[in-house]
Parts: sequence; structure tokens; C-alpha cells
Amino acid sequence: MNFPLFADQPTLLCQNRMQVHDIRRETPDVWTLSLFSHVYYPYQPGQFALVNTGHSGDVQRAYTLSSTAGVSRFITLTVRQIDNGAGSGWLTQQVKPGDYLWLSDAQGEFTCITEQPLLLLAAGCGVTPVMSIARDVLVHSPSQSVQVFYSVRTPQDVIFAAEWQQLAAQYPQLHLTILAEKDAGSGQIAGRLNQDILQTQVPDIRSRQVMICGPAPYMQLAESWVLALGVTADHIVKEQFQPVTAPVSGEHHLTLTRLTPLKNYRVPVGTTLLAAMEQHDIPVTAACRAGVCGSCKTRILSGEYQTTSQMTLTTEEIAQGYVLACSCQLQGDLTLA
Repeated sequence: MNFPLFADQPTLLCQNRMQVHDIRRETPDVWTLSLFSHVYYPYQPGQFALVNTGHSGDVQRAYTLSSTAGVSRFITLTVRQIDNGAGSGWLTQQVKPGDYLWLSDAQGEFTCITEQPLLLLAAGCGVTPVMSIARDVLVHSPSQSVQVFYSVRTPQDVIFAAEWQQLAAQYPQLHLTILAEKDAGSGQIAGRLNQDILQTQVPDIRSRQVMICGPAPYMQLAESWVLALGVTADHIVKEQFQPVTAPVSGEHHLTLTRLTPLKNYRVPVGTTLLAAMEQHDIPVTAACRAGVCGSCKTRILSGEYQTTSQMTLTTEEIAQGYVLACSCQLQGDLTLA
């Protein structure tokens, strides 16, 4: 596969220019890129950003911001290399220290704002937002219990292995359990996570906020287990990335369907509806771009999305599916009227 040598141009989605400080290998197929920005870049632990990965700016990929604002020295992206992955292959094999990347604003709702004890369940690369959240809670909420179950194929696949050991030694409120399907080491559990393990090792599970990130089947199973153990649905948060080509690819897209005329578009998860429409030349009027003027009002027939402003919409319009495109963040496949 041929990769672009650089992507040193802003795009409609990616306006934040960052320089690569260093790249380190975490596991045989996972790398962490450390970035720095010359201007303030706000983000919350657990959020992700779109990364521009091509000369023309028409290819973006979503990656977790695996660093923790105010704690980590750099802004970091932790990326698993996927066979034929346009974004992951370029980031892990072509990008080098000194190169520039363009990122979108931070996005996503997989964040922690509770003071409850935490139960963090992660599998594979799903550990990236979990690490970001764990760091933040351990540093800023020393009385808040954090219990982590991290599932991997082998001990060699543990991402952030050295840092997990350091955190576990430094913070007594962190209880870390690593489960390895093969060749489990000392102190690790051999096999996969299951309901019996959670019931035995988390006796206070009903009092905990549960956050789950990993492949979709893993998240579905984990959610069913904690529900069966008495955790209420409002105390469970799952990462809402929806991979198109692989269970844990780090490259997340959705399908935007326009009925008149009928046409499908492939757009990154987390982008705004306005940015997706403008990127694909779908007619839309936008003035303030801040959810105030109402000029970008658009009707959605079905799909998964979140809105940050409904300022100029009536109750009837909201019931009919109208949104302000500039303030509508896409989370799953969407159909426009």
C-alpha cells in the first residue's frame, strides 16, 4: 500500500496542527505517538479525535487521545497497525518525529464525571481511553477506588505495561487485573473475563460506575454480566465507536444516507453533520456554526447522534427529527430526509 508522506494541510474537520515529538512501540503491533501543540488543545480523559491522513484531506480516522490533560507530558495517540489500514499503516510506519498532524477538536462522551468507585473493563486497544481516565482519577481523586480488568491475548499484548505496573505500585486505590488468553504470567488470570470473575472479585459492583471499552461483542457480553449482577443501566457507560471493517481497528466510520437523491456517504464517527454535509457537497446553509442562528436546520429520519444545541428549534420540529447540523455529532449510521 502507498501511504502519503505527510498531511500538512488543515481540513474542514481537522483544524488543530500538532507536531510529532516521538513514537514508541507499545506491543508488536501498537505504537504511541507523542504530539505537542503550540496552542491550548482542550480535551477530557476518554475522548477521541479525528486525524487527517491524506494529501487531499479527504481521509480522516478516529483515534483515542490516550494521554491525560494536566497529567501527561504530551498529547498522545495510541494506534494499532491494521493490515491495509490507510490511517494506522501511515501513522505507525510512515510518520516520523518532526512531522505535523492535523487533528479535529476532541469528541466523544466516554468520559468520567462521577465520584463513585469505578469499575473499568477493557479489551485490546479499548484500554486507551481507560488508561486516560484511570490516570486522571488516580491523580485528582485519591479517595476514589478504581478497579480495572484488562483482557489481552498474551502478556506481550499488554498496552502501557510498564505504566500500569507503576500506577499499581504508586496508588493503593488502584486494583488492576490482567487476563491473558494464552501464556498468562504471574499475578494474571488465565482465560477470558466472565460473570463469575466479576462476582467474586468485585463484591461491591452495584455501588460502582462501570465503563466498558473494547470490541463490540466484548462490550455486549460485559454489559450483560454487570446487569445480571445488579448494576443499573444508568451506571454503565460504553464506548460508542462503531468500527466498519474490523472489531478493533481504531479506524471508525459510519454511513450517511441521503434519500433525495438516494446516495450513501462514508464519514468518520464523531464528525458533525454540518462538516459531513459540506465535505460531500450536500446542500446546507450555515452562518454562525455555533448552534445559535438556526440556518443549518436539517431533518434526520433515523440514526444515532448527539446534539449540543437546539436553541432555535421548536418542540414540534425536534419531535419531527430536525437538528442543527453544526451542533449534531454523528455516532452511528444516519439517514437524512
